[in-house]
Amino acid sequence: MATANSQTIFLLILLSISSATSLDPNFKIKEATIKDLQIAFHQNKLTSKELVKLYLEQIQKLNPILRAVIEVNPDALKQAEEADSRREKAKKCNLVKEAPGLDGIPILLKDNIATKDKLNTTAGSYALLGSVVPRDAGVVKRLRQAGAIILGKASLSEWANFRSTAAPSGWCARGGQGQNPYNLSENPCGSSSGSAIAVAANLAAITLGTETDGSILCPSSTNSVVGIKPTLGLTSRAGVIPITPTQDTVGPICRTVADATYVLDSIVGYDPYDSKATASARKYIPQGGYAQFLKLDGLKGKRLGIVRNPFFDYIKDRPKQDRDFKQHFHTLREKGAILVDDLKIPNIEAIVSQDMSQSYELTVMLAEFKLSLNSYLKQLIKSPVRSLADVIEFNNEHARKEMIKEYNQELFIAAEATNGIGPKENKALAMLVEWSKDGFEKVMEEHKLDAIISPLYYFSTVLAIGGYPGISVPAGYYNYGVPFGICFGGLRGTEPKLIEIAYAFEQATAIRKPPAL
Repeated sequence: MATANSQTIFLLILLSISSATSLDPNFKIKEATIKDLQIAFHQNKLTSKELVKLYLEQIQKLNPILRAVIEVNPDALKQAEEADSRREKAKKCNLVKEAPGLDGIPILLKDNIATKDKLNTTAGSYALLGSVVPRDAGVVKRLRQAGAIILGKASLSEWANFRSTAAPSGWCARGGQGQNPYNLSENPCGSSSGSAIAVAANLAAITLGTETDGSILCPSSTNSVVGIKPTLGLTSRAGVIPITPTQDTVGPICRTVADATYVLDSIVGYDPYDSKATASARKYIPQGGYAQFLKLDGLKGKRLGIVRNPFFDYIKDRPKQDRDFKQHFHTLREKGAILVDDLKIPNIEAIVSQDMSQSYELTVMLAEFKLSLNSYLKQLIKSPVRSLADVIEFNNEHARKEMIKEYNQELFIAAEATNGIGPKENKALAMLVEWSKDGFEKVMEEHKLDAIISPLYYFSTVLAIGGYPGISVPAGYYNYGVPFGICFGGLRGTEPKLIEIAYAFEQATAIRKPPAL
């Protein structure tokens, strides 16, 4: 059961860490991949317990600055010991797996992903501190089955950035302001900010985030890591504090495309608690999994579209980014890709419009958020709040803690004012479907494209409204060392192609470098 004194537990665990004296001095935790870790396990250079201690030491050292982690799991070392025991038994029985798996690998989960253990699940808000979930989230159940160690909960933009438009990205009441490890004065982007910050700064081997519109792709781009936003329903949303079932998805944020792919392999699949979406999407899961698409020649013959207006127009006044993307286009062609330039997506101005009053996407979000959140809260075994109205009231009563005066909660209030899915919402839903079908899908099919390339996270709304997948890969660093990414987006179920493209690009460019902390 999650307890309210989690911060005290956090500090006690970190202060009690002893140094891993048996650790092979040649092993380097910094930038270690899943494959590196599994090889070290197999060669007796490292144990899961030692690895957990190392990450906890890193959290103790850097988290007071970065604010990437809200809680660490008091049972993480116990889970690590169990993983070490399993490994020893497997070695004795010659049952060691060849493919890199997650057994014994620590993972941080965004704090809107439920765990049925001593960790809280709060979306960064004090309103849910001490609440008790009925079960592990669907993706957490799969991670445990794969042997992953739940290291703790990563910070986030509170309520997945859906409380207000005034709160800065990376801020939540429980965790404070998350910081970009490459430049502390720069935006870490949200809402899966803590997940991206933590894995970028080597506070964990791997992390999970969630995305409604940009919440994996944006922090991945801004923190020089790899984020996969899966096709809607490919991963279960059961047990995840929701915004909208029309767009919500769960995906990995890691330092490499390979690691993100191994995590994706572990979390996809049908879940009876998210039956409609996962049943519809399971047809996309390839036999043999996704790791088979980690190919060095993955760009060969791929047709990649470029939409200049408005996406590449956004970076015209940033010469460094503009030059870097021209070089990336050259690299893509050199590796065998065919670039189809200057494409137009119908209704693109309306899709990416910043006018909130005219946003069909927001209309759907507001109505579905109230319905979905109320349903989630009612299913909790124990909770200080049972409805969105209760959360609004809690925030008003605890305005200082939740910084209501400074950051407001106007999205909550607007959502509470909705009354289900009516004519207005149905019209908005129909328009989003029409824009996707007659826009992105039509362009992809007419030009026989495998993916569309966009700079940073700018393509996120196009992908969000249609439930399409995207992968962000490090693409460079501009003013004052701030990272930026390249995004490859495709039609539903095209993760195999996107992984081929992203992996081949990553291997050809090798752009990622750790922050100088």
